[in-house]
Amino acid sequence: MNRRALLLVNRHARRGKEALAQAVSKLQELGIDLQEESTEKPKQLPDIIRRWSDRVDLVIIGGGDGTLNAAVDGIVDTQLPLGILPLGTANDLARTLAIPQALDEACQVIANGKQQRIDLGWVNGKHFFNVASLGLSVQITKQLTKEIKQRWGVLAYAVTAIRVVGRSRPFLAEIRSNGESIKVKTVQIAVGNGRYYGGGMTIAEDATINDQRLDLYSLEIERAWEIIPLLPAMKQGQQGDLPGVRTLQSQEIEVYTNKRRPINTDGEITTYTPAKFRLIPQALSIFVPG
Repeated sequence: MNRRALLLVNRHARRGKEALAQAVSKLQELGIDLQEESTEKPKQLPDIIRRWSDRVDLVIIGGGDGTLNAAVDGIVDTQLPLGILPLGTANDLARTLAIPQALDEACQVIANGKQQRIDLGWVNGKHFFNVASLGLSVQITKQLTKEIKQRWGVLAYAVTAIRVVGRSRPFLAEIRSNGESIKVKTVQIAVGNGRYYGGGMTIAEDATINDQRLDLYSLEIERAWEIIPLLPAMKQGQQGDLPGVRTLQSQEIEVYTNKRRPINTDGEITTYTPAKFRLIPQALSIFVPG
């Protein structure tokens, strides 16, 4: 008996339009019956998933990290296993899970049926897969337009960072975790659940998406441009070895700032400080390569 899948595709994703027909054909060839739904409003995705929960066996989402972030609450509520078609710009969750970028191969991963339970991060009631952050990354998110993504692809993150880094200023924050309170002057605080974020940056050298911990780093530098020499280490997740970078690991973290600051989860601005972060262990199942 064929498995029944709800297919949700972000047609505005970098490879959305041209890839949809290819994915549908391949998935059907592999024995998956598809029920396709679409919406122009990503916030509606959780309700769509909930509506279909008793009529399908799995959810397949085609899009990038932002689309997955928009849908995650519905997946958690229904506990339907998740298949990923990486159609976005960065596809950091797919990269973390070693899901192939080639669409036919990603369809094969779903059809093969191997599932892995993964952790999720949670901040102020919002789940996230990869990283939640405040500071410089939020400014990058605000400037990262659809046109820049279409033109530069995964390099769009670096291009946009170069544009905004000169305008970024340090801010004061208090980090509470593991029974300690630390006051910092920082340009960015990032809290990671997965491994990759921001187009292939690494949150910590040994981070995985099922290690049951959150990894925090704080860039405590005087001028935002000083991040540039740190980038090679941040690409490898080795920033904790450098002066001016604070790191810690925990399952619960609180961040307070003097003024309300926006927080970016998986590349989308979804909440504000004060922020309470929690790890949700083994929160959902995803199809991964065998």
